[in-house]
Amino acid sequence: MANFRTHLTGGFAVSGVLGLVTYKAGLVNADQFLMCVLAGTVGGLLPDIDSDNSTPIKMAFDLISLTSAFALIIHWRSELSLLSMILLWLAGYGFVRYAIFAVFTRLTVHRGIIHSVPYMLVLALALTSFNYYVLQTPSIVSWFYGIFLFIGAMVHLGLDELYSVDLLNQRLKRSSGTAMKFYKHTQRFYYLGLYTILLMLVFVSPPFEPFLRKVSDPITWWLLKDAILPEVLTR
Repeated sequence: MANFRTHLTGGFAVSGVLGLVTYKAGLVNADQFLMCVLAGTVGGLLPDIDSDNSTPIKMAFDLISLTSAFALIIHWRSELSLLSMILLWLAGYGFVRYAIFAVFTRLTVHRGIIHSVPYMLVLALALTSFNYYVLQTPSIVSWFYGIFLFIGAMVHLGLDELYSVDLLNQRLKRSSGTAMKFYKHTQRFYYLGLYTILLMLVFVSPPFEPFLRKVSDPITWWLLKDAILPEVLTR
């Protein structure tokens, strides 16, 4: 499978390019652009969080912990004192980085159910719903965050599948098909629960129609078309 650096670079590169496209199309502002790139980069590392001692899980949990902690204090910044904000930041970071991390390492097996497409869909929809319902982020922006997370995860799984092909000997390695999977019979009950959660998240997720209407608006694509080339070349 691909190594940590490849996953990090791939997730960052793809989310960076797509983030610039959405920004120049006027779909997100500068701050939201940065969050989209961050979500995509984190997504590029997430499928390996089931590897207990790997660099990706440690880096991923560090990023997720920091992001979660900052999201908490940004949301309640106008209601809390400085000391309360610091304590909330430490509590949020510590809970995700150590408590959630400990649960994950005990319950997961590398290349298990976490390393699958439906699990990444669950995480993407969970992020979308969390931003919309908890952080009161607009539905369109919430969907962008979730979609970028999912795209980054798909880059990770795609790279792992690509590395499972031996082009020189023209054969598939034993790891082929273990990365981008939708179901595994030996874990059928886990997958049944996973798809149940996924279905529930689909029903409770924020409205998708505003997002679809926004990205399909002709004005969006006119703005993007006008921003592709430097102004000096379009005169």
